[in-house]
Amino acid sequence: MPTQRAARIVGAVMLLTFLTSIGGYAAYGSILDDPNWVTDAGSVTTVQIGAMLEILLVIANIATAIVLFPILRRTHERLALGWVASRIVESTLIAIGVVSLLAVLTLNTEGVGSDASLVTSAQAFVAAHDATFLLGPGFCVAFGNGLLLGYAMLRSGLLPGRLAMIGLAGGALCLVNATGALFGGWEQMSATGALLSLPEMVWEGGVLGIYLMTKGFTTPQPSPRATVQQSQPTMPLAAAAH
Repeated sequence: MPTQRAARIVGAVMLLTFLTSIGGYAAYGSILDDPNWVTDAGSVTTVQIGAMLEILLVIANIATAIVLFPILRRTHERLALGWVASRIVESTLIAIGVVSLLAVLTLNTEGVGSDASLVTSAQAFVAAHDATFLLGPGFCVAFGNGLLLGYAMLRSGLLPGRLAMIGLAGGALCLVNATGALFGGWEQMSATGALLSLPEMVWEGGVLGIYLMTKGFTTPQPSPRATVQQSQPTMPLAAAAH
């Protein structure tokens, strides 16, 4: 697959991951915040839409790894492998979170027992989803999609340096957000969390999404030293012997 065609595919799929991740979380609505949702007449359809969007997110994550890995491995195979591994772990955690919320739907439509027991079970599943959201879109995105991929793009020259630095900065701040949420400093989706996640959102949606779709990869320029070495004539061995 030609490199620039691959860049546009990666950009389109990256933009899809950005939109489905936000849309999925938004569609879940009150199931994440209302402990009595499981016993009330909550909107099952919107939760199902959220689950579908996150399933598309998992598929898109895998697609980015498949398309981008052969390009990254040309210059930094270990970084490419590390990013693919983080993508796999992130996708697995997202899938577990989807299963947790689908279990709450089952309790809502088919659950038996007292309301108190249903609420307790539902809260456990929602807590599991929150944990996967912290580990997947929190830590895995910060380390893999931010730091690892940003550094790989910087070293390979596939993106201008100033744009690759957005990935490094976004990953670092996203890691701060996930760490703060883990230790109870603030909520992951609070105003503080949104502010810390903003550069990562610009990186994923703006740079990896829109920029790659419209501009493609940058052709790495050879270093001045390499250019000088290539321009120097090679002395024949026979002449060197004399």
